[in-house]
Amino acid sequence: MERVRVPPEMFRFATGESADFHTAVLSVFAEAAERLETALGLDDVLARLGSVGWLGTPGEDALIAALTRLRELRLVDVVQNHAENYRTAREYERRNLQYSLTKRGEAAFAGVVRAMEVLSATGALQTAVLDAIADRLAELHRLLGSPGADRKVFTTLTELEGHLDGLRSNTARFTAELHRLLRADGAELATFREVKAATVAYLEEFLTNLDQRAHAIRSGIDLVEDFGVARLHHRALRGAELPPAGDDDSVPRWLRHRRTRWEGLRNWFHGDDPNVDRLHQQARRAIVTLLQVLDRITESRRRSSSAAADFRELARWFAHAPAEADLHRLWATAFGLASARHAHLTHPDPDLHATTATWRETESVPVSALLRTSGRTERFTRTGKVRDVAAIRAERARAALRQQLEMQAAWDMLDTGGPVRLSQIGELPFDVFTRLLDLLGRALATAPDSTGARRAVTADGRVEIVLRPPATDATARLRTPRGVFSGPDYQVEITAVESGGGRRQRAAR
Repeated sequence: MERVRVPPEMFRFATGESADFHTAVLSVFAEAAERLETALGLDDVLARLGSVGWLGTPGEDALIAALTRLRELRLVDVVQNHAENYRTAREYERRNLQYSLTKRGEAAFAGVVRAMEVLSATGALQTAVLDAIADRLAELHRLLGSPGADRKVFTTLTELEGHLDGLRSNTARFTAELHRLLRADGAELATFREVKAATVAYLEEFLTNLDQRAHAIRSGIDLVEDFGVARLHHRALRGAELPPAGDDDSVPRWLRHRRTRWEGLRNWFHGDDPNVDRLHQQARRAIVTLLQVLDRITESRRRSSSAAADFRELARWFAHAPAEADLHRLWATAFGLASARHAHLTHPDPDLHATTATWRETESVPVSALLRTSGRTERFTRTGKVRDVAAIRAERARAALRQQLEMQAAWDMLDTGGPVRLSQIGELPFDVFTRLLDLLGRALATAPDSTGARRAVTADGRVEIVLRPPATDATARLRTPRGVFSGPDYQVEITAVESGGGRRQRAAR
């Protein structure tokens, strides 16, 4: 990356007592540039200060002083307007000088605007941006295969780079805000707990199918690189239609910039340690950390209790007792009762009762009559015999075998033995139909290869499906005992690797 040194006086207009007025003047010129007005006179600047939010009407001397200062900082240039016809000398003095932004002035104002945007913006993890990147890569792959679409190649590449910039800036901003959230102290506990719980849910939603989205983007990068990144950039250069310039290095510099942006895309989604994998790990660690913080907050909100605190409270009660009889009654209540051997007993389901509730508010716990006399909660007898579980294990083994055979029969029924159309499958039992839907869903979730085919396998790797786009607009109908399923007439090829019943080709119905 080329090192660029920022001129030290470039942003001095944004400091000092007149910083707001200088910024308002530059805003007038920037707003005029959006309307394709390249130069403004003194009266034009005075008239438009209110449109950029400047309150009041500054004097002419103050405006001239501000323009002079901006000229000294090389942010504004002044030229004489010889194309006008002036009727009086005063009109010549006021309308002769025309002010316009220099290139440094445009950069300085854009830098301030960008800084304010960053200060007011919030980070986000947007799965829609990941989907948009995958779509733009697929579009580039399609365009590279068709000649005469250079302009479309340029616009699609620009959109891809814009989505990547948005992903990087939003992710970096959200990561910084997440770290600040983990370090935040002193906030109101109820609000703080709600924010952390919402953040955990937000991170879990983002991580859902993140691996599949990253795989789709990596596949798109590989497909584009098969055509050649240099070819992509040269076609985009022709579609960019850059204006002629005296600088001979403008085209090589443009190409170098494109190559740098492409390397940034690869660093995010490709290589041995891509940024998207690190983002996945950081999000997982953040979820664990946030859940631990939530547990600590929950524990801190519970009332702490200890024997020392109880005895201090009892001592205060003794100190405030009005008479000696009250002292004896308090002593008998606190220490003179029978031994509380039932204090360790709990309800059958302790989660149904809050730990902070008093004994008076909760239901009573059954206490055995033997607890007071013998110290035991129930009468103990001889230990029962160990139950024979051989029959249970045999039944479970038969159920597992039966389930395995049913699954094997379903795969045998779905094994097409070669490419067929969905409409040729005809009627299926409902359990076999659900397995077919699962295979179709796995295939549609993957990116197509160079031939347009989508491939997927089951979790155990025993069944593979190859899904090719339909040749016509025909609709396939699959009948099941619970209804009829209709959809595009895809060409499918299902292969059961360990098929026991052999492959079969379905006849057209």
